[in-house]
Order: sequence, then C-alpha cells, then structure tokens
Amino acid sequence: MKIPMLRRTSWSLIFALLTLWLPIAPVHAALISTEQITASGQSIQNRDRVRLFLQREDVRNMMKQQGVDANVALTRVDAMTDSEVQTVADHIDKLPAGGEILGILLTVFIILLITDILGLTKVFPFTRPVR
Repeated sequence: MKIPMLRRTSWSLIFALLTLWLPIAPVHAALISTEQITASGQSIQNRDRVRLFLQREDVRNMMKQQGVDANVALTRVDAMTDSEVQTVADHIDKLPAGGEILGILLTVFIILLITDILGLTKVFPFTRPVR
C-alpha cells in the first residue's frame, strides 16, 4: 500500500515541477543608457514635427497640386523608420522660410533705385535723377 502512494506522490511532484519550470522563459535585464532615452524622445519630436508640417494648409495645397493625398502622406509618416523621419525633419529645417523671396525683392528694389537715380527710369517719386 505504500508503493502506490509513493508513485502517486512522485508523479504529482514531477507534474508540479514541470508545470512550474517549463513555461518560464529566461528574462534578461539591462540598463538603458541616457543616449537611448534621448534618441527615442528625439525621434518622437521629429515625427511630430513632420506631421505638423504635413498638416499645414499651404503644404496640403501643394501636395494636392502634385496629386498626393495628404492623409496618405500622414499614414506613411507613421510607417517610416526613425532614421527616415530624422532625414525628413532635417530637410524641413533646411528649407528656406521666405529668405529667397526677400532677397529677390531687395535686389529688384536696389536695381530700380539705381536706375531711377541715373535717370533711366522714373519709378520712385522720392529720387532725383543725376542728369
């Protein structure tokens, strides 16, 4: 009578140990560096910056003229990798913010002013020709 009781106990212990130990996978913990944390925060900021740029009305109009759906472009931003978003955000930062048009207007103003002073044109009433 003692042997069946030992068998039952041993099989119960084997079953209990197997159910406790088999499903547990090894867990690896590691420290997270400051660079990793700031990189993830930077990628979130870049992604938000690209989204805000694509949501601007003038950008939406330009995309519509080019035949691009703005909503599709926004969903593609979500599918981009962090390095791709970083590249686009850097490119957005390098775009001129009206600097070219201001330079052109200033150049045209100076040319017209010089031609008025030389007496070749009469555009501005506040100039007196040299002739």
